Order: sequence, then structure tokens, then C-alpha cells
Amino acid sequence: MPQLEIPSKPNRPNVLLVMCDQFRGDCLGFASHPDVKTPNLDTIAAQGTFFENAYSACPTCVPARATLFTGKTPAHTGRVGYRDGVTWDFPHMMPQEFKDSGYQTACLGKLHVHPPRLACGFETLRLHDGYLGCFQNSDVPHWMHQDVHDDYLRFLREHVDHPVWVDSTGPECNSWVYHPWNYDESLHPTNWVTDETIRFLETRDRTRPFFCMASYVRPHPPLDAPRSYFDLYNERELREPAHGDWDDDEARERDGWVTNSVHGCRDATLRHEAMAGYYACITHVDHQIGRLITALKRDGSFNDTIILFVADHGEMLFDHASFRKLLPYEGSTRVPLIVRVGKNVARTVPHRSDSVVELMDVMPTLLDLCGVSAPKDVDGLSLVGEILGERPIERAYVHGGHAFTYEQSNQWIVTPHDKYVWFSQSGVERYFDLDTDPREEHDLIADPARQERIAELRALLVHELEGREEGFVRDGKLHVVDRVTEVLEHPMAPRA
Repeated sequence: MPQLEIPSKPNRPNVLLVMCDQFRGDCLGFASHPDVKTPNLDTIAAQGTFFENAYSACPTCVPARATLFTGKTPAHTGRVGYRDGVTWDFPHMMPQEFKDSGYQTACLGKLHVHPPRLACGFETLRLHDGYLGCFQNSDVPHWMHQDVHDDYLRFLREHVDHPVWVDSTGPECNSWVYHPWNYDESLHPTNWVTDETIRFLETRDRTRPFFCMASYVRPHPPLDAPRSYFDLYNERELREPAHGDWDDDEARERDGWVTNSVHGCRDATLRHEAMAGYYACITHVDHQIGRLITALKRDGSFNDTIILFVADHGEMLFDHASFRKLLPYEGSTRVPLIVRVGKNVARTVPHRSDSVVELMDVMPTLLDLCGVSAPKDVDGLSLVGEILGERPIERAYVHGGHAFTYEQSNQWIVTPHDKYVWFSQSGVERYFDLDTDPREEHDLIADPARQERIAELRALLVHELEGREEGFVRDGKLHVVDRVTEVLEHPMAPRA
């Protein structure tokens, strides 16, 4: 019997990009969180580089993912706030760059682009975006309805004995209500993304390296981890949410009856259950990531694969009487970013970087690690020098902001040490010393000793906003405006 020829391994590394939705940057054991357990992510961090100051400049799903895929700032993608239904027509996107360079590309899980199932350079798509209300309306084309184009929902309907139109067993998609997953755990969307990713890894083209994105909806609500994960946390005393000397507690008391209120929940028992449910979703995801690691090891490609773990944004989780995202505070803006390069740079001592980095840096970093040139219009920086321990990142700050339809519209500057916040529709300013106050519990905007530093950061923000069509700057000073709603209704054109 003739001997089979086994193709040699490609001479470039594989890439596994693991992404979560709404995963706080502090919710890792490796980040010294007092409650959350993430043994598999901690392992990757211990063998790679953990970026302690990674941020999402526009912290909601669509603008964050646009920045991740293009390597551009929100101002340059034109996505400066959340809005579904706007076509992704960017000239350069990360999956396409990998595909054009000979990589086999696949996305398993959440993509959240428009129109639905736009490939973006992915050759394989097995998708589940979570619940997206814009695709549930009767006036959208039939093919855009989520129950038509969503692969996971079709899978779930085949395995349960009644119609299923969303991925939840009760709670709403932005709710702080916890309800346990009431089907078999193997049917949970978190497990499904893992199963589909492993299947891709098993059946891929062995003559090419792969770029694979395993993209989980959780811990974004609904908070519905299997009961066994919830039980890990619900009977424990959990660290209380951050509470600042500037918090709007009255708003929580006023709006805290509403299950998806941006001001959170007024009932202490329900808050505790929501926190336990959120942490349960994280540990559930972590255990599924452990399955991906095992699959790579069984396949023999673990040390030939770059693993990058990141989130699109965080979750306030009742910090400062707030819930959900888009706010300029650490719970919302800071994200986990871990890079394990593989056999060439597997570390015996974990490497922690305190450089301030952003989602726009992911694309040029992964391309650089794989020997692929980044497009010339990319705004992000390659973090390879930092990862390899060769040179620090030359960036002093990150500028972020988010347009919204009322007083939460904001702009901010963050450094490794402090943060300046300006609310563009009210003019409210805040300043935090992150070195001494990492949970932002003390607003120092009126501290006489800090005025020189605040003026420096304010000037940086003026520089970043100069010329923006919203009119944020007038006569060299920040100017309160009310045009952000118009920008969301008619998004800014992408800028070079």
C-alpha cells in the first residue's frame, strides 16, 4: 500500500483571534480580580503578554468592531457611536488582508456587520450575533431577519421541541436579570461557538496557515450561564461595585426598577445575582477556551499558533450606579488583551505591559507577527516590539469617545496613569488619578493641585477634536454641542 504524503506545515504562524462581547478588562484572575476565576485565560497570559491598559475607544459593539477590523480610529471609520444598519464598505479589513496573503480565514460566532453575512474577507462563516433588534422588524427584507440568516438559531431549533427565535431562555439582551440556561449545556451558544471552531480546526486546509476568529456573544447579556457556573458565585460574598464621591445614586433609585436601565438595579439581591451571573458567563467562556487550547494541542499546532484574546468593550456592572457600556469609565472602556505568540516566545515569566493600547492596534500587530504588511491608512501601532521585549510602545495616551442621544455623550483622554473626561452635551468634566484610584471613586477635577495636569489633558482633547464636524472645538476651546444625535442618524463619512 503506497505511503501517504503528509503536507509540511506552512512556514508562517496560524492566528486564533478569540473575542468576547462586553468582557471587562479587570475580570481575569491574572488581573487580580478578587472573585472571577479564569484559569485558561490566566494560562495564556502567563505564557505571553498581558496588556494591563488596553482600551476600546468607542465602547459599544459596532464601532469597536469597525476599529478592530480596520485598524483605524472611530473618527476615521466614521463610527463614533452605536448604530446598526450602516453598510461596512471599508477598503481594508483585517480578514481580507490575511486572505490576500494566503491565509485560510474563518469566523465562528459573532460578526455583527452590515449587511448580515458580509464576508469581510472570511471564507468560512458560521455565525451567531446574539439578539439584534434591528433585524426583528417586519419592514426589513426577509433574508435579513435573524431567524433566517443566523446559523446558531437554526442549530438550536433543530435540537429543541418548540420554536426558538432568540438565543435567550428569558432575560432580555441588555438586562441585568439572571436566568439559568434551561437546555442541555451543549446547546448553549458559548459551547456552539467552541464546537464550530474546533470543527474548523479539524477540517481546515493543511497547506495554508489559518486566521480563525472565535467570537463569543457572552458575557454580554442575556446572563444565562448554566446553573453550575452561577452556583460558583451566587453564595459567595462578591466585591461591591465601585462607588464614587461623584455618583448619581438618585438616578439608580429613580430608574432602577427597569431591567435594562443604564443606571442599573436598585435591589441589592438582584444586583448580586446579576454580578454572579456575569461572572458565571465569564468562567463558562473560559472553560470553553480551554477546549480550544486542548484542540490545538491535540492537533499539534498549539505552538505554531498565535493566540490573541480581546473584547470589544467592557461592562459597567453597577459601578457608579451604571450598567451596560458606552460610558468613559474603566468598567466600560478597559478591555482584556492577551497575546501568546507561540513556541518562539512562550515565556516562563509572564510579561505585563503597562503601555496604553487600543483595539486599533490588533490588526497591525497580528499582521506584523505574520510577516504581512499593514495597509498604509492604518492608525494603530504594531505591539510586536513590546510583545518580544525589544522596545516599548511610543504612545502617551488614547483618545476615546461615544456619541449618544442624551447626556451620556462623552470624550476622554486616558494615559497609563490618569484620565480626563468631558461630556460633550453638558460640559461636565471629571479627572481621575488611576495610579492611586484605579476604580475612579474620587473625582479630582476641582483639586487645585491638579489644575496644570488637567489643562494638559484638556489641550490634548482639543487637539484630537479640532476640525470634527460636530463642532466640539471653538476658538481653541472645548465647546458644548447638541449635534451628536444627528451624527448617529447620519454617520460621519469615513476619513482617510
